[in-house]
Amino acid sequence: MTGQPTPGPLRKIILDCDPGIDDALAIAFASGHPGLELLGLTTVSGNVDLAKTTANALSVRDFVGAPEVPVVAGCPAPLLRSVIDARHVHGESGLGAARLPPPGSGARDGHAVDFLIDTIGAAAGEITLVATGPLTNIALAVRRQPRLVTQVRDFVIMGGSAGRGNVTPAAEFNIAADPEAAAIVFGAGWTVTMVGLDVTHQARATPAVQERMRGLGRLGADLLLPALSGYRHEEAVDLAPGVAAGPAVHDVCAVALVAAPRLFGCRPARVEVETVGRWTAGMTVTDFRAPEDERNALVAMSVDGPGFWDLVMDAYARTSAARSPA
Repeated sequence: MTGQPTPGPLRKIILDCDPGIDDALAIAFASGHPGLELLGLTTVSGNVDLAKTTANALSVRDFVGAPEVPVVAGCPAPLLRSVIDARHVHGESGLGAARLPPPGSGARDGHAVDFLIDTIGAAAGEITLVATGPLTNIALAVRRQPRLVTQVRDFVIMGGSAGRGNVTPAAEFNIAADPEAAAIVFGAGWTVTMVGLDVTHQARATPAVQERMRGLGRLGADLLLPALSGYRHEEAVDLAPGVAAGPAVHDVCAVALVAAPRLFGCRPARVEVETVGRWTAGMTVTDFRAPEDERNALVAMSVDGPGFWDLVMDAYARTSAARSPA
């Protein structure tokens, strides 16, 4: 199986994100893949605070040569809970050891929720919404405009797990950061494609992968490699059998699934989000045996690793080639 892109119509996407090292790598991938058209970046508090996630989205957008893509800031805090972040994983800046030039412009006026509703509503059936951070913006959008769930082409998240979590034994970070928002989103009446830890832990930037990145000019030298070098990722105990060590590029997987779904194995399931458990808040309780009419999710469980990295490196090479000289 190959990860090389095939000709076809562009898939329009909006990326709701909290950059974040792996979000930054996902933006670079989305910008370079020839089958994707990135219509906007909306930001949410998550890996770092909203001011930093928005600034990082702007800086990465400009650095990868996509200054025309609008960036719109969203929610600075979860719906009901206190803010948690992942600075211990992504560093104080959110981008590990990467140091990018300041952006050439600021975020677009307005709120991410309004941007999502207006942009998707104006092109019903055409836009795939990809969320790689806490689901606060998405929950507010579907509460304000319930028709959104029928207007998207597809909805893909990086978040959750059918097994163990990473911020607690039960919960993955994006869901644990705002369980109430995640519960709203999974119960909104659409099919959520859940790209969780079960599959993202299989997609790691091993030393061999990072060696391939060294041939990507400034994209590799200034963004990808320094970001990954500052990524305080999970220990090897989390590795699946046969998977080499290296940081998991979680958020890239969600965008890659949109670009090349053939690389991923997904199973239908019923997913409910635990919101009241003392030890399990944020757990995505996944029932693969649920009756067909009760299923609300497709859960990614496997990925063709070599094909995935061929796909990603091809997109990065295109991003690198398209960048204007410094």
